[in-house]
Amino acid sequence: MIVGKGNAETEAGALPGRAYVEAMVEYNESLAEAGVLVAAEGLHPSSKGARIAYRGGRPTVLDGPFTESKELIAGFWLIQVRSREEAVEWALRVPVPPGCPDGVALELWQVFDVADLPAESLPPETAARQQAVLESLERDPGA
Repeated sequence: MIVGKGNAETEAGALPGRAYVEAMVEYNESLAEAGVLVAAEGLHPSSKGARIAYRGGRPTVLDGPFTESKELIAGFWLIQVRSREEAVEWALRVPVPPGCPDGVALELWQVFDVADLPAESLPPETAARQQAVLESLERDPGA
C-alpha cells in the first residue's frame, strides 16, 4: 500500500488543480495498465472523520479534526506487486503537486495476506471462512 501523507492543505480541504488531477489520473492509468492497481482513493480531511480509542476495554469515539497532522493520510493506492523494490519504483512515480516545495510524503506498507500467516494460526475452517469473504468481495466490490 502506498500511503499519501496529509498536510495543512489536505486538512484544509483544498482541492488539487486540474493539471495535478490529470497527472494523478495518468499515474492511476499506468498502474491499471500494468495490472498492479487494486484500489486508489483520496480521503477527505480529518474534520469529517472520527477515531475510536479503547481505554480499559471501552471504546471512546473522538470526532475530527485531529491535530497531529504528521499522523494523517490524504489518500492511498493499493497495489499488488512482486517485491518491495517494485513497490518503491511505483511510489517514486507518484506526481508531486505543483508549488509544493517539499513534495509529498509517502509511506509504503506491506499488506498481510492469509498466506503470510503460519498454518497453526489459521485453522482450515477459519481459512475457508476468510476465503468466502474475499470471494464475496470479488463478486460484489461495493459490499
